[in-house]
Amino acid sequence: MTLTIIEPKPVSFVAPVVAVAGAFCGLLVGTAHDNPLLGVVIGAVLTAVLAFVWLSVFRNERAARWLTFLGFGAVGFAYAGVPGVVIGLAFGAFFGWFIFWLGEGRYRLKLPPYSTGMQVFLHFLFRVICGAIFIFLITPILVVMPLSFNAEDFFTFTPEMLRFDPEGYSLKHYRDFFTNSDWQQAMWNSLAIAPMATILSVGFGTLAAIGLSSEHVPFRRAIMAVLISPMIVPLIISAAGMYFFYSRLGLQGTYWGVVLAHAALGIPFVIITVTATLVGFDRSLTRAAANMGANPVTTFFRVQMPLILPGVISGGLFAFITSFDEVVVVLFVGSAGQKTLPWQMFIGLREQISPTILAVATILVVISIALLTTVELLRRRSERLRGMSPG
Repeated sequence: MTLTIIEPKPVSFVAPVVAVAGAFCGLLVGTAHDNPLLGVVIGAVLTAVLAFVWLSVFRNERAARWLTFLGFGAVGFAYAGVPGVVIGLAFGAFFGWFIFWLGEGRYRLKLPPYSTGMQVFLHFLFRVICGAIFIFLITPILVVMPLSFNAEDFFTFTPEMLRFDPEGYSLKHYRDFFTNSDWQQAMWNSLAIAPMATILSVGFGTLAAIGLSSEHVPFRRAIMAVLISPMIVPLIISAAGMYFFYSRLGLQGTYWGVVLAHAALGIPFVIITVTATLVGFDRSLTRAAANMGANPVTTFFRVQMPLILPGVISGGLFAFITSFDEVVVVLFVGSAGQKTLPWQMFIGLREQISPTILAVATILVVISIALLTTVELLRRRSERLRGMSPG
């Protein structure tokens, strides 16, 4: 088998691939203007012609990329004004890079030189599918965030917003959230419930994960299945079961009832993350500490806990997010005195269409992004610590 060399590709290969990408972008633009078929045709033809011209006639990459960038921006401005400029410049930057990335064969730079054409195709097909799924999931968030700055009490983009007119934007929904007593009470209820539920989840979940990581525990798999069942069972079933159970214990409608319910939902996340961290834990360290005279409690806090701490904190963050965003269970086991932020958002959608929900949703998204970034940093730290382990 001969090694594949990075070399320019024929236009007959590049133009159809670029046309497919152009057809997809044209579909998005055409759908926005109620003519998706025309958008597909124009997008495919325009980008295929560009690929042919840049790679066969005008092979100055730097100048071609700038012309594509500015040309798409000009077309966008002529077609849709300022918003069209933003979209046009984004498309121009992408296709100016994409055409030469394909045409010069640079897409093979990070692939093994012996990869076959089918392997290369499957490699990029997988990434395209993952990217499409990511865009499908992230698009609603990207829509909600700018809508939270709407100057009007609407859930849609106003003409002023589409023109990027400053008068179309306002912080009044955020002011309503921080000044409205109902929203503030709901926020403080969430801040009172979520941390306590997180503490309980971390405590019980960490102990369960450590115990179940031992091979000598009987019925280990069955116990693990029971403990992580709140993650698998539909939430409405769990909520109904908790309601009937807590009613007999007198916990329904109480603060501790909601805390215990949220703790039960958070424990599976702690168990899974701590168990994953314990996979790389060197148990000879605990045996060495015991041989040196340390009791089990000292061994846990001085030897084991520092090494599994990233997993514990990651599980705690997931448990916190679960409690802070949960609405179904609190509707069953809570009362008006435990009305949390998601509950208040649910009321805002059911009883009154309050645009303040958009501001709250944006704040929750920002908090979630910050917490997930922390989880990722802790995961990397955990990997580094496991790499330093004698095991």
